[in-house]
Amino acid sequence: MGLQMLWLVLLASVAAVLIAAPGLRRTRPNAWWCFIGYPLTVVRIWASWRRLTGTTGLAVPRRPARALLGAVIVKGVALRPVPPRLGAPRLRQGGLEVTVRLHPGQVPDEFGQFALAFAHAWRMHAVRVVGDGRGFVRLVALAWDPLAAPHVPRGARPQLLRAVVGRREDGAVWAIDLHIAPHWLIVGATRSGKSTLIAALVKQLAPQPVALFGIDLKGGMELSLFEARLSALAPDRATARRLLLELMAEAESRMALCRSAGVRAVKDLPAKLRKVPIVIIVDEVAELFLMATRDDKTEVAEIATALLRIAQLGGALDVHLVIAGQRVGSDLGAGVTALRAQLAGRVCHRVTDPGTAEMALGDLSKEALEAAQRITLAEQGVAVTFGDDGQWTRARSIHVTPEEARRVALKHARLAPAWPGLLSVPTDADDEGVYL
Repeated sequence: MGLQMLWLVLLASVAAVLIAAPGLRRTRPNAWWCFIGYPLTVVRIWASWRRLTGTTGLAVPRRPARALLGAVIVKGVALRPVPPRLGAPRLRQGGLEVTVRLHPGQVPDEFGQFALAFAHAWRMHAVRVVGDGRGFVRLVALAWDPLAAPHVPRGARPQLLRAVVGRREDGAVWAIDLHIAPHWLIVGATRSGKSTLIAALVKQLAPQPVALFGIDLKGGMELSLFEARLSALAPDRATARRLLLELMAEAESRMALCRSAGVRAVKDLPAKLRKVPIVIIVDEVAELFLMATRDDKTEVAEIATALLRIAQLGGALDVHLVIAGQRVGSDLGAGVTALRAQLAGRVCHRVTDPGTAEMALGDLSKEALEAAQRITLAEQGVAVTFGDDGQWTRARSIHVTPEEARRVALKHARLAPAWPGLLSVPTDADDEGVYL
């Protein structure tokens, strides 16, 4: 009788789980994944691995398909192909990852071409193949699309010069960290999500004790939403030239200050000498380099020199560049190519010009370049970027409406230090969190 009751309780529990699973998946997807989705997927992986690797040709025969019998070569079917050794699947938020030990002669690219087959066999949203040291490959499987509705997690601790702007395809937050990559290049065609990313970046930086400068050669249409929080906004090339020359002089002044104090970076200065960090956002950078007359040539040369000088010095002097544009190609001149080399952070949305994608990602990763060129019109806000580990990933920024952008700028307008000078930054009593 006791055994029957145990079976009844077990069957009732299984039935309750099956009934509650759809609702739990909708309302608490992470809990559903931990208690239901992950165990079922592990079973599918172990049950399908031998057959899946045999079908895709990733399993290696235990003995050769040809044998020498005397002076005769006998051909036959190899017996019992051996699949690559599969490690234990490890749980992660919204997915799992598993390490595979390669057979001698195998490379990660062989697994990469069957990533879609893995996803279908395991009923996952996507599977990504990552080289994980010599002789190993890591399969990262995602249960759902984390880019469908990205958001900034509540309660995230703010950090100075770090902006959480969206989500990556592995479920982790997407952050633009100016401590790790002091300067960034962001490219994207019209309605690709470039302006939304810049808005998300400025929204995150606005509450921080930093000086924001804008150069928007579309008459200031994009960055004017944040004008109340900007220390200066240049809506045309002549104004941009003057502003960049002033900021270059500011960077050189900081360099002289560090040299006189015997330190290598602004962050090493005594607190009373330290100056406010500067972030310069340049939208439609191609407009800065277009030339029609001889006077334009002189102006462009001064602008290119100022940008390059700021990029070379700024990392240690807390002067940071965020360069954005719809088209950023080598045809704009050697100044753009030289500037690109100083921009360690890269973001590439959908582009209509292959040369722009090449400029953004071509010198870093062929695979990242190909992934960026596959972004479709329907994937607004999706981009290819690089994480702190140097691996490329797809990511999507949060959506910031124009009204939200204007509201954030007005709320933190008093934090914009006056220019020129930048001697101090006022504090905002309403701001929460600690900046590190």
